Amino acid sequence: MSAVIFSLSLSASKCGRKNTKNQTSKSLILNCWKWLGVGFLVLVLMPSQVSAQKPTKPLRVATGLATPFVFEKNGQITGFSIDLWRSITEEMNVKSEIFVNPTTQDLLFAIKSGKADVGIGNISITAERDKDFDFSQPMFESGLQILVLNHKNGVRSVPSLLAVIFSPALIQLVGIILVIILVPAHIIWFFERQRTEGIIPTLSYFPGIFKACWWAAATLATQADEMPKSVIGRVVAVVWMFTSVVFVAYFTATVTTSLTVDQLQGNIKGPDDLVSKRVATVTNSTSAAYLHEQNIQVLEFNKVAQAYDALLQEKADAVVFDAPVLLYYASGEGKGKVKVIGSIFHKENYGIVFGTNSPYRKPVNKALLTLQENGTYQKLYQKWFSTN
Repeated sequence: MSAVIFSLSLSASKCGRKNTKNQTSKSLILNCWKWLGVGFLVLVLMPSQVSAQKPTKPLRVATGLATPFVFEKNGQITGFSIDLWRSITEEMNVKSEIFVNPTTQDLLFAIKSGKADVGIGNISITAERDKDFDFSQPMFESGLQILVLNHKNGVRSVPSLLAVIFSPALIQLVGIILVIILVPAHIIWFFERQRTEGIIPTLSYFPGIFKACWWAAATLATQADEMPKSVIGRVVAVVWMFTSVVFVAYFTATVTTSLTVDQLQGNIKGPDDLVSKRVATVTNSTSAAYLHEQNIQVLEFNKVAQAYDALLQEKADAVVFDAPVLLYYASGEGKGKVKVIGSIFHKENYGIVFGTNSPYRKPVNKALLTLQENGTYQKLYQKWFSTN
């Protein structure tokens, strides 16, 4: 600054001396004004140059867990988005501090409240979010896809069929029937044992009650080959036969319904087949918004891992979420248990999110373009998605 002022004063003094020598030519006057103008511009621009220096504090970066974009491994945060951000900061020659948020909503709140300067992960660029935030140019092309259980040919296997037959509901029903069998069995034993031609051959409780229980069970299964001889015994037999018809019908309907529902689950081929299905997804995500718009029954969870568990436990018929996340799970941890079906629908782009009018948006965009042009972005993409 002092050097510039000295230069200005020196130029002014030279102009003054030349003027004392009566050198008042037009060119000399113009030269003097030129030097004074240059000096003035230097003084004006110097503060702006100082203010344009890069930030001295590390950038605060908010992110959220969503494999393979962001996840923890061996106590460290890694993933496609983390690798991409580190490459961006190297290109910008700045430092940053990354902290994890439980959900995307928490991430966006951190940006809006000023607790974070930048947000990165698998954040979809939407018109609604664009009202409150600024986004970088798209960093990843994505969309929604459907995840279902991997039932072979859409039909249950033998173990799964046995699971239906021995389900808690059916076991409870059978238990109740076994207890109820004792009622007609005792009535038949009491009245039939007193008749010589009756179906109970002995007056004693044992083994007479066993014979009566066998008759009641056989009648329930519509396999009775004897009829009571006493009047009361025959009335009980008629009532018990009607009871057996109801039991067999209920048992058949329960098993058939379960198998039919499973067959329908196996017929899910695309978003049009999700109507009347139980679909799991993540709360406040673009997939949840889409499902609500389509009037589809939605089971919302805070984390996508909880949606996977609901599908595996058959509490949900399908999971709808970001395609790359589902593909990564289906080819890794969920391999053989689940499968991704259909093509990508409701296409969307991911972006890096900033607060409104953020000064970091332009330099981040420039760095992102540079990484795409020099091949760095493609290498990262191949690292995380080429085998999935």
